[in-house]
Amino acid sequence: MGRAGLIRIDTSEAILEETLGVLRDKFGWGGYQIQHAREELLKFVNLVAPKHALAVADDPDDNRILECALEAGSDYIVTWDKGLLRLGEYAGVRIVAPAEFVARRPER
Repeated sequence: MGRAGLIRIDTSEAILEETLGVLRDKFGWGGYQIQHAREELLKFVNLVAPKHALAVADDPDDNRILECALEAGSDYIVTWDKGLLRLGEYAGVRIVAPAEFVARRPER
């Protein structure tokens, strides 16, 4: 069985801005490229506005990920971030590496 329609990508303005900042600062993208990337991303992500700030992880950016996942009611955070992976789970949200997520059996 495929997973089409079973996966939702949640993000927040803070995460989106961090992502676009990396494209600008590390990859040299210009303003038009950044704006186009933002528009394209917003076509397929679920944009949420977290209502509660967290201070769980050492890295403030990791806290933004946790806030987004909690607000969105996510089941998983899929990441390569070692700080988040060390948590393993937070408030019922499992934190897994991409390979582990792909290898899991889809729920019905």
